[in-house]
Amino acid sequence: MLLVISPAKNLDYDTAPTTDQYSQPEHLQHSQELIQQLRQLAVQDIAKLMKLSDKLSALNVARYESWQQPFDTSNAKQAVLAFNGDVYSGLNANDFSAAELQFTQQHLRILSGLYGVLKPLDLMQPYRLEMGTKLANSRGKDLYTFWGDIVTDDLNQTLADKAEAVLVNLASNEYFKSVKPKNLQGRIITPVFKDWKNGQYKIISFYAKKARGLMCRYAIKNQITDAEQLKQFDLAGYQYDEMLSQGDSWVFTRKETV
Repeated sequence: MLLVISPAKNLDYDTAPTTDQYSQPEHLQHSQELIQQLRQLAVQDIAKLMKLSDKLSALNVARYESWQQPFDTSNAKQAVLAFNGDVYSGLNANDFSAAELQFTQQHLRILSGLYGVLKPLDLMQPYRLEMGTKLANSRGKDLYTFWGDIVTDDLNQTLADKAEAVLVNLASNEYFKSVKPKNLQGRIITPVFKDWKNGQYKIISFYAKKARGLMCRYAIKNQITDAEQLKQFDLAGYQYDEMLSQGDSWVFTRKETV
């Protein structure tokens, strides 16, 4: 079983990492190509392309300029500890033991506009480049065409080593569009998290994002390798809802926010 999540816009490079274990991203040659293109853009270009303020655009222009190989612990941080959004709040990898981090390394992947696919302990230098960015490049009109089959092939290689060829899609639609389901050599299960509001169950973005991280945490803390066991997920008051679930779209609901 392999869990897949999205990255986060917010980053934390101030807090010291909780482990000295790390790995290197697999696709840095492609990342380098993107960085070289991004370096040709001015602050105003980045602001327009990514719909950012001038301040954030300037920050990211500086990030592209300082991005360099090789990656080491003086200029980069483990991806799962560097990302700092809602999903990662639910995951809370900062309190994982060494054994749990190794399980995470084997069973979790992070999709990325700049890095393609990241293992949790892959060293990562700070960046902002969302997968949906319409950055025209030598391979096509956007990042989906840039990454092509690379993301899917990477996931297939990882799934080939698993006892159960099941991918649990906990990524956003924007990021999972970089995966080609027809070419993925395994079953895809997509958990959906809904909260009770105004007399019905609805997907509420903030809660759903955090729940994706919580499900990853549940799988890691319980060393789950059989996807069916995820139906027992009960963190923050969620429960598997068989009536609302259809096929491999598994719905988890809760009536009261915890």
